[in-house]
Amino acid sequence: MQSIQKSNNNTEFFLQESKTLDGFNFDPNLDIWKFTDATNSKQFIFSALNILEDKLYGLKRTFIWYLENYSINHAYNMYKYLKHLCKYLSELNNNSITKIDIQDLKNYKNYLNETQMYYLGSLSGFLQKWHEMGYPGLSKEAYDYLQEIRLKGNQKGTAVLTMDPHAGPFTDLELESIQITLNNKYANNEISDSDFLLVWLMIIYGSRPSQFALLKICDLQIIQRDDSSNEYIIHIPRVKNRKKMRSEFKKRILPADIGQLLVQYSEDVKNRFTHILEDLDQAPLFPSSNLNTKKTLPYHCTGEKITKRIQQVISTFNINSERTEEKLHITSTRFRRTIGTRAAMEGYGELIIAEILDHTDTQNAGVYVQSLPEIIERIDKAMAVYMAPIAQAFAGKLVKDKSTAIRHDDPSADIIDPKVDSSCKAMGKCGTYAFCALSAPLACYTCNSFQAWVDGPHEKLLEYLINERKRLLKTTDYRIASINDKTILAVALVILECKKYKETNQQEII
Repeated sequence: MQSIQKSNNNTEFFLQESKTLDGFNFDPNLDIWKFTDATNSKQFIFSALNILEDKLYGLKRTFIWYLENYSINHAYNMYKYLKHLCKYLSELNNNSITKIDIQDLKNYKNYLNETQMYYLGSLSGFLQKWHEMGYPGLSKEAYDYLQEIRLKGNQKGTAVLTMDPHAGPFTDLELESIQITLNNKYANNEISDSDFLLVWLMIIYGSRPSQFALLKICDLQIIQRDDSSNEYIIHIPRVKNRKKMRSEFKKRILPADIGQLLVQYSEDVKNRFTHILEDLDQAPLFPSSNLNTKKTLPYHCTGEKITKRIQQVISTFNINSERTEEKLHITSTRFRRTIGTRAAMEGYGELIIAEILDHTDTQNAGVYVQSLPEIIERIDKAMAVYMAPIAQAFAGKLVKDKSTAIRHDDPSADIIDPKVDSSCKAMGKCGTYAFCALSAPLACYTCNSFQAWVDGPHEKLLEYLINERKRLLKTTDYRIASINDKTILAVALVILECKKYKETNQQEII
């Protein structure tokens, strides 16, 4: 225990600094403890608790113990719940808090609604620790009460089970819209390598923003396979284990194209830190724009800034949800819930889902297995036409005068499918000279290089896709049958635009 001294007013104070589990030094005598690390910035304001000053030393000692043994985030959660309790007791008694007794806790328990009941459950361990360390503030009767009662934990899974359009998982159409727009923006040099890779890592792994904030160059690994090809590995730091930052990692295999690009990008980051760091492998993978050296992990972004970056990037996409007809609501949690939901739909059990989401146990994974989020079990022609303007899946352009199209004189650029139209009438032209390994015409309608003819056989393609979807629903499952839903909506939008053009005789390109 740290040495203490009493002031003239008999108030105890500390004679030396304290240190968090992650090595952050702070002065416990201050009223405000401020911590800014690679995950976020937290403030403990003790005057805001309205607890008598002679109880603050013991309370601070309890918080010091939490900061020495757990993460700053976990200790801050205890402060947050304690602040909520103290605010209630101060307003109830119209006075500063001298001691928390059993009746205070009973009144507070009755005051909490169902969704808040976990506040007391989470705080219970902290209050008991405060008493067990021998400091005044919680009565013995209140301590015994906390040991006896059983409180509900935080209600989990509601957003997943209800497929909440603002907080729950993304539908397939919503996620595909993000992926396609992200790729198109990057191909057109409209977003940076850093933002492109950051969003894709969120899509692939659904890791918490604080985990991406902790990443360093050394967390990337290249392994040469027996066939001389490269396998790309990323070691993602764990953050919800209440342990020291970057003390545990989850090994994840990267898709080859993302891995290769990430390695190239990491070389650019190294160049940025050439005259700043001695060991360039210790540079943050996603550096902060403000190269602050005073943080526990200097030059790293906070988790909050990572979240804002991802939200800002995707907000420029102007994607509408087909469910709400409003701009898609973006949070990092929704990506995690999407990954868990899709894993459950593909038949994985709780153990595998917990591993995918980097949960320490399976208590939160069960909700994904319980959910059956088949939002679009059936798409017929009428529904496709209705949803098409909302989904905005068509990424190309509509052309009337074929002579103005890119590669207009190149027959190999014609998009034709005999299965759809036996006369082999072209649906449009490919407007890029780059090699494309994707399947035409299914990949064309969501590609920004596609030039659709006003008089193309788009109706026939829509009917073909709808019938194929019905067939797959009978012979396979929803996941396989819905794989072309984005294309269906894109084709439906082209049909609507063709009709609009013919009715109003608009200009050549719409």
